Amino acid sequence: MRFDVVTLFPELFDSFVQLGVIGRAIKSGHVRLRFRSPREFGLGKHNRVDDTPYGGGAGMVMRADCIVDCLEALDADAPDGDLGHRVLLSPQGERFDQRRVETLIARPAVTLVCGRYEGVDERVRQFVHQELSLGDFVMSGGELAAMAIIDSCARHLPGVLGNADSLHEESYSNHAGGLLEYPQYTRPAEFRGHVVPAVLTGGNHAAICAWRREQARARTTARRPDLLARSERES
Repeated sequence: MRFDVVTLFPELFDSFVQLGVIGRAIKSGHVRLRFRSPREFGLGKHNRVDDTPYGGGAGMVMRADCIVDCLEALDADAPDGDLGHRVLLSPQGERFDQRRVETLIARPAVTLVCGRYEGVDERVRQFVHQELSLGDFVMSGGELAAMAIIDSCARHLPGVLGNADSLHEESYSNHAGGLLEYPQYTRPAEFRGHVVPAVLTGGNHAAICAWRREQARARTTARRPDLLARSERES
């Protein structure tokens, strides 16, 4: 799978592309990344990509022409002719969740547009396919959101994780009914008065599975009842 990232600050991704799951996925060829800056298409001797908002107001707005030119340049030299599904990262977008992970990984290429400053010219929205948001808050730019989307998608690609079965029991997974994950423990068996539940050390795998299902349901009920209601509707 390929991710194209439109960003004014590609250097923010330097460590991200070298370490952990993403670093290994890139080295193995499961994930490909390309970066392109709208500043390559900026205006004047300083390659300006922003301007003051029409109608007045605080801050600067990223120009539509610089962003769209950048998108079209990425399409023009897209490997294998796979044009990226264009996603604008914006606090006004749809909430990014596990279901949207599944729709994105079905595509051969995704282009993530990272805004900056006060935002992007409204007309940019006419040249993207989708808007996504990490949640009801605002960040300085879309780069961290891009990293989150790339990471959450990449780990679902076949061959990226060392043990793909670990995906089955994670929070929000279809295999687990979309619920939150059950509590996890490891050694030591006792830590400052807190002990591992006896069922996990008893060796009865049927009892362990039943306990985990019960705990996942209880945790979801307490923390995310909306997920439980959705799981029951779809079951």
